[in-house]
Amino acid sequence: MFEYVFYAYVAAIGFCTAGIAASLSQMITGKPLGFGLGSVHAGSTLLGVLTRVLAGPAIVMRNAVKAAFRGRPPYWLVFSTLISVVWSFFSGVVVVELLFRFSSYI
Repeated sequence: MFEYVFYAYVAAIGFCTAGIAASLSQMITGKPLGFGLGSVHAGSTLLGVLTRVLAGPAIVMRNAVKAAFRGRPPYWLVFSTLISVVWSFFSGVVVVELLFRFSSYI
């Protein structure tokens, strides 16, 4: 039973990290973060890809909710939520692992 609570907690950490990354990007650029890349420099492209990988669950859920309000069938929202939860879990595992690795150096 405890394992499932831990899995949900890790997924919540991943989703919170995605929301923070998406909000920080929107605060810096002034427009919502999407999956398209529009830069030509290698450094900004790499940073953009890393940001989108981290903020992916928030982008997927934002687009899914917008599509649900525009009349998409409900199963699109269900599938998008499932994708977002799995993606959040995996990114949460990476974030928790990085926190544990960096805490051993302090």
